Amino acid sequence: MNGSVFRAPGMPALLILTAFCFTGYASLLAVAPLWAVAGGAGVAGAGFVNGVLLLSTILTQICVKQILTRFGWRLTLIGGALLMGLPTGGFVLSNDLWAVLLISVLRGIGFGIITVTGTLLVAQLVAPERRGQAVGAYGLAVAVPQVLFTAMGPWLAEEVAFEVVFVIGMLPILAVWPAWLLAKRGQTHPKSSTPAPYAQLMRPMLILLALTLCGGALLTFMPQMVTPSALSMTALLLLTLTAAATRWQAGWLADKFGAKRFVWPSIFITTIGMLLVGLAVRDPANTHVWLLLTGAVVVGISYGGLQNLTLTVALQSVKPQHYGSASTVWNVGFDAGTASGSVLIGAIAAGTSFPVAMYVAAGISLLTLPLGIWRAAQEQ
Repeated sequence: MNGSVFRAPGMPALLILTAFCFTGYASLLAVAPLWAVAGGAGVAGAGFVNGVLLLSTILTQICVKQILTRFGWRLTLIGGALLMGLPTGGFVLSNDLWAVLLISVLRGIGFGIITVTGTLLVAQLVAPERRGQAVGAYGLAVAVPQVLFTAMGPWLAEEVAFEVVFVIGMLPILAVWPAWLLAKRGQTHPKSSTPAPYAQLMRPMLILLALTLCGGALLTFMPQMVTPSALSMTALLLLTLTAAATRWQAGWLADKFGAKRFVWPSIFITTIGMLLVGLAVRDPANTHVWLLLTGAVVVGISYGGLQNLTLTVALQSVKPQHYGSASTVWNVGFDAGTASGSVLIGAIAAGTSFPVAMYVAAGISLLTLPLGIWRAAQEQ
């Protein structure tokens, strides 16, 4: 097939919708916990902000197939975008922890809808032989907002005003128009007579869960464990920029050489990167700059690459009628890992220290190495 996947029918609208929605998500990922801290919450309370966001995301993701059947693609996509954007304005009213958590729940419902429908549409809009590239293009629309706003959000909040970030967080409202256009492209397959192969889907999901636990820990706590704020912003920028590049390039590699053989090296890379970050933040008052920045780049390589690889493997594992199940399982793994990185790693950091929490995250990543090696052996 000729032509860029960026121009495939429906892909431009999907990429615009994704960029707006993930801008709203990325801009508040580290700022919402900081807003709770400004209201008096501690480290553990700040960790619960993204944990609650992603718990509501996961519970919604499990129900998206039923939501699509009940309300159709148009209402579902538009509702998801509005739930991500409109409640964000409520942050200006209060920074009490209960208010931040309530708004996070509503945003999480919208995010759950957008993430599952987005990955499901990627599988439907592009032919299987170009799926790695399509996943890469979709990943770029996810990653570019993270590059621009995950690192910049905390800096804008602390150096300019939290309200500026809240306005950026409302940008998913602008996704209503591409959602309207995109809805006619969505397909709802009839219920299959055979169950989805969940056993096969669990393996890439567990690998993704461990990866995003590490990424979620860094995205949530980098501003709190690194001084000064400019260094924290630089580290997050390097992590997300590297992730954007590798998420895109991993799609080309997956189409050309197969996805499974690249999984286990990426797991090992994640482990090394988290160890470097842990070493860099041993002294709370004096972060080791080059260790931190190197660790951020190393984690970024696997954080982007493994997202693409595990989604490609998940979609390859099922028939078209089970794409919805594959999308749901992958997204649940992604967000359960990110939530764990926020809540679990936050609790460990509160009870011990940030270095110990980073080492624990590295160990959890390493535990999935046998799954990656087994996957690579299957492809030989």
